[in-house]
Amino acid sequence: MDSVRAVSEWPVDNAAVAVVGADGEVLASYGAAERTYRLASVSKLLTAYTALIALEEGVAELDTPAGPDGSTVRHLLAHTSGLAFDEHKVVARPGTRRLYSNAGFEQLADALAEHSGIPFADYQREALFGPLRLRSTELDGSPAAGIVSTLDDLIVFAGELQRPRLLAPGTLAEATSVVFPGLNGVLPGFGHQKPNDWGLGFEIRDGKSPHWTGANSSPRTFGHFGQSGTFLWVDPDAGAACVALTDRNFGPWAAETWPAFTDSVLAQL
Repeated sequence: MDSVRAVSEWPVDNAAVAVVGADGEVLASYGAAERTYRLASVSKLLTAYTALIALEEGVAELDTPAGPDGSTVRHLLAHTSGLAFDEHKVVARPGTRRLYSNAGFEQLADALAEHSGIPFADYQREALFGPLRLRSTELDGSPAAGIVSTLDDLIVFAGELQRPRLLAPGTLAEATSVVFPGLNGVLPGFGHQKPNDWGLGFEIRDGKSPHWTGANSSPRTFGHFGQSGTFLWVDPDAGAACVALTDRNFGPWAAETWPAFTDSVLAQL
């Protein structure tokens, strides 16, 4: 795909990109697939998936209290617990605002560790990394932004997000549908969105503008991008996912480059 070869022109020193079909087949790729990158907030996809596995295993339920008073596991996953971005400080009542929060994902991991009796990093390794054989993926810091991984491993995860083996399809469908619809909020790097739709740990494309995916991405597109210059999106209507890892932090270069790149990929699909 010519669209993927265009990654060589991105203003980064190193990049690794892959387009993954719904059956897990790599349709196109660029860069060293075994190089390790920090995922930043793309980590939240892996943390959310671990949480969903824990819910299916009976560790907790979506309505289990977690985080600030009145908040639940559902609120933490959907960024509606009322916690501030990077502080364990409550700035709104649960369920009233979409406040993107690293602190919320940290409290989510703490709650799952408390209910399971297993440190979150160990649970994640045993429940997700091990079964998918993500051999180069590890949690090194905050569960909100501390995972390191490779293109090889995220290709496998992108396949799992399209045809889940570790979750019931209905669980993933719920997680990638809008939770607490109609809430406004700020999408980091792209400003205030009305509404700022989110699922259970997965950002939902819907009609957001501006956005880091393409103008032609379907409203059902879900995923996440990271401040380390990374992203992973799944477009169910296109029947494909795309993973991009770079060594340059997110900035105007990415906000300009990524949407056009995604539209080019979608056009070639």
